[in-house]
Amino acid sequence: MSFSGASERSVPATKIEITVSCRNLLDLDTFSKSDPMVVLYTQSRASQEWREFGRTEVIDNTLNPDFVRKFVLDYFFEEKQNLRFDVYNVDSKTNISKPKDFLGQAFLALGEVIGGQGSRVERPLTGVPGKKCGTILLTAEELSNCRDIATMQLCANKLDKKDFFGKSDPFLVFYRSNEDGTFTICHKTEVVKNTLNPVWQPFSIPVRALCNGDYDRTVKIDVYDWDRDGSHDFIGEFTTSYRELSKAQNQFTVYEVLNPRKKCKKKKYVNSGTVTLLSFSVDSEFTFVDYIKGGTQLNFTVAIDFTASNGNPLQPTSLHYMSPYQLSAYAMALKAVGEIIQDYDSDKLFPAYGFGAKLPPEGRISHQFPLNNNDEDPNCAGIEGVLESYFQSLRTVQLYGPTYFAPVINQVARAAAKISDGSQYYVLLIITDGVISDMTQTKEAIVSASSLPMSIIIVGVGPAMFEVCPIPRLCRPVGEPGAEHGPTCQGCAGGDPRAATVLYAHQGHPASPATPCHPQPDTSSRASLNSPSNQCPAVCLPAHPLLLLKIRGTWNLGPHWEGSLEDRYWLVEPSAPLPTEGPGTVTTSLPSCQ
Repeated sequence: MSFSGASERSVPATKIEITVSCRNLLDLDTFSKSDPMVVLYTQSRASQEWREFGRTEVIDNTLNPDFVRKFVLDYFFEEKQNLRFDVYNVDSKTNISKPKDFLGQAFLALGEVIGGQGSRVERPLTGVPGKKCGTILLTAEELSNCRDIATMQLCANKLDKKDFFGKSDPFLVFYRSNEDGTFTICHKTEVVKNTLNPVWQPFSIPVRALCNGDYDRTVKIDVYDWDRDGSHDFIGEFTTSYRELSKAQNQFTVYEVLNPRKKCKKKKYVNSGTVTLLSFSVDSEFTFVDYIKGGTQLNFTVAIDFTASNGNPLQPTSLHYMSPYQLSAYAMALKAVGEIIQDYDSDKLFPAYGFGAKLPPEGRISHQFPLNNNDEDPNCAGIEGVLESYFQSLRTVQLYGPTYFAPVINQVARAAAKISDGSQYYVLLIITDGVISDMTQTKEAIVSASSLPMSIIIVGVGPAMFEVCPIPRLCRPVGEPGAEHGPTCQGCAGGDPRAATVLYAHQGHPASPATPCHPQPDTSSRASLNSPSNQCPAVCLPAHPLLLLKIRGTWNLGPHWEGSLEDRYWLVEPSAPLPTEGPGTVTTSLPSCQ
């Protein structure tokens, strides 16, 4: 999760990672312990309003959680950046806005955390009358520019037996050392049930998260036996470093798991088992700029909804109405995205299609017709050429229906499937006014395209309620219990989490004012929004660039997106000729095209 401030801010001094832990929380569950989650709010300098910035994962059955998911904030030395941390007990069937789920809150400035001894502070939680709410511990660390990603797999042998009726349910917890001798949690593996010889799944972690670029920094790994009630049994621990781990690229590395208490009590104690590093590899995480510098070309394709629900183009009430004074909603969306994309397309030729119309002269219904009426060459010269063909099609075709997305998605996917060397990347913009009629086929098309070098942007226009995301079950809801590892939404099911995914932006999706919208619209940007607390975009979190958020007819930059530490997002601001790093924007990486 990354935080950007108001558009007029100076360049941030650095990026700060905040790690959150809590101690002695209130216990609100009857037959178990609380399931805590922390929500971070930042305060706008201009309006002094609190806006949700991000959330940790939910950890089940514990009053002393150490959260894996971090908050990454831009640090401005010359400003007081006020933060608010709210702690909730989250059950699968409850809403965190309910007072009974509130565990307490703490207010402090980012500078207080950075300026604390060892860049660490502990503050009491308050807000529940008549009760001690426990404390919150915050640790800050400046992030390095290291962009390497380490992938490793571990197994264990002859671990201690901890369960009375079974063996053990082991999992690993990784910590990086701090200068004051303390440790900060940075990863948890999955639990392997009922075995003393577990083999954990391979996992990837940013080197920045593991050691922040210091290859000799101590990494401590604890081995636990998982218990349903949250009182996990400590089996043992061992220490290593990134440099030592990297030796496993050529050979297996075996670590003794030691339990200090057992070692002190038993003279003949040897160890509590061993952990073997089976494999270790390092890959670089390339940025959008790296790909562009390397010669990657963006291929932009447009698909426009010509269904009858848009209204008669000759009437002012139509979403396709060609007013002499202003662009229609469709033209506005097309122009805003296209003018950004065309800077990265060398030939400036854009395929443009329409769907859901009857074509002259025989009245055939088409869900993929070229706007320029040329089946052999659907390319239009520049965005102006696309707009010209769009206006011409409005004069010749008959708006009809239904709304089918799959044909045009498959069309672009077939072109992307021919690229395997990273030289080209495809972006499909679909602009529509209503609910998808071929939902099953659309989901199948998106999943099939998930491993291809392409991204899909779906922009909803008009007053309709766009309540259904094209891939509604492929994204994990924010704050879902058990979502402890990795990003909240991992892209398309069955594919690489960093493969082709979808942004579904629209108007008018209602959200309860009492419940923070996530991601929440950024009212500190140059766009003007009225009552943003009542507008919530339905979003499948993207892993690729070109995110565009449209609320109440105003194009708006929205920086508040949730993801894990390794995820970065590039948000397109129509008023900016080129994407830039710094306040108001976030950058992302393109996938490898293998």
